[in-house]
Parts: sequence; structure tokens; C-alpha cells
Amino acid sequence: MAKEPERVKQEKLQEKLSRGGKVEMLDEMTDEYRGHLTHLMMMQADSELAGAFGYVPWITKSPDIKETLQVAQIVKDEVRHARVMYRLLEGVGVDVDRYYKEHNFNLRVDQADIGTLRVADDKRVNIFYYPIETWFDFIMFNFCMDRGAGHQLEDSLDCSYKPWCEGMEGIFKEEAMHMAHGDQWTQRLSEDSKTHAGLQKALDKWYPRTMNIFGRKDSPKNAIYRKLGLKKRDNEEVRQAFAKDVAGLCAKFRLRVPDWKPEASKMSEEPFIPG
Repeated sequence: MAKEPERVKQEKLQEKLSRGGKVEMLDEMTDEYRGHLTHLMMMQADSELAGAFGYVPWITKSPDIKETLQVAQIVKDEVRHARVMYRLLEGVGVDVDRYYKEHNFNLRVDQADIGTLRVADDKRVNIFYYPIETWFDFIMFNFCMDRGAGHQLEDSLDCSYKPWCEGMEGIFKEEAMHMAHGDQWTQRLSEDSKTHAGLQKALDKWYPRTMNIFGRKDSPKNAIYRKLGLKKRDNEEVRQAFAKDVAGLCAKFRLRVPDWKPEASKMSEEPFIPG
């Protein structure tokens, strides 16, 4: 059977998307759709896996046996999330085993600020290149990054690629539990005068890094993602939803929201789609 012309496929796809339809099969995709879908899912998969590897040391460094089990469960969840996403990528033609062997997801940097730059050729969002050095860091990563990921992942729950929507249902529920873990510990540490300052210092570090993950306002790529139904909102809309969420919790926990200003030289056009 002759291959359907790309122009015809494009017209059929746009008509389907305009009706709110979902893409299910590879042969429904245009090259453009498949390319952007693959890129976004790769960003999530790599971030899930790199995040899990970053948490691993805290299985043995946790403050008590209860937390040892909790951190181990979070690591297990994140690896499972990565596997869900890599299986989806296998479905669009990615050689996942080869890709996995070619990249070092344990790689971390020692710079205090890399803006939104990546330091390797994997697709993780760059916040996952920073090491988690203290228990305060671990909790603030939970509090900030898991929350930022949750705001991003809302769009994936109802995106135009049906298998991704279905895979996201379980991931989203588990990410909510990770976020709750961070919130509980944030409240606990903020209420103790001995740990409040250390927690604030960690928030000052991780909040700006998380604010950088959402990408540029009015990004041309984001507009394409929305046209293809792969995202629902502009980057800035998601960032402000996250910032409002954090501001409300910081008021509750007597923490100061750190200053953050976008820097054109550091702001990536690409957002994070993580977990």
C-alpha cells in the first residue's frame, strides 16, 4: 500500500484534533506531530529517571527507618514512571535500550546556577543536574519540583495522544503523594525554630531553579504544542499557577517566597514536562 502523502495526513490530523479527537496509532501522526510528541515524552522520561537516581543516596541518609522506607518508595515510583514513559517512546520508534546505555542519568554538576542550560545530551530538565546535598534540599526538592511537575503534568492528563493520557493517570496520583510528603516535612521543619532557617535557605535555592523550568512566556514552540493538542496552556500560565500555589503554602508555613526574575539569557524556550 502506498504511503499516504504528508499533506493529506496533516489535514486529517488537524481535522481530528479540531474535534477534540485523540491520536492512538502511529500511522495517524504527521512527522511534525511525532517529532514533538517524542521530544516531550523524552523530556519526561529522562527527568523521571534522573530524579530517581538523585534521590537514591537519601535512602541510606534518611533521618529514621520510616523515612528510609518512604524515600525508597519514592525512588521506586519514579523509576516506574520512567519505565511507563520509555515504553510509550518504544511505541513511537525509539530504541530505548540503546538510548539508556548511551546516557549517564547519575550525572550531576557542582555549579550553583546553570540557568536553564543542559550540561549533557539527555533530555532531562536541567534542575535534575543539581545534586541533593542535605535533607533540607531533599524536602525542598519535594516541595518545589514535585509541585512544579504536577502543574506541568496536568496538561498531559488530557493531551491529544491517548496512550500518554492513560499512562499519566497513575503517575499523576503518585506524584501527588510525593508532593504531600514534601508538604508534611516542610510544615514540620518550619515549625521548629532549630530547623526553620535551614529550610528557608533550601527554599531560597530550589524555588528559583523550579521557576526556571517552565520555559519562556509566549514561546513559539509552546504555541505549536498547543496547536497539536500536546499542551493546553502557555508556559507563563503554568508558572504563575505554581507560584500562586507556593505563595499560599509559604504563608501557611511562615516561609518567605524568594525573589525570582526571568533572565532572557537563561530562560529556555522549552518547558519541562516532568514527575
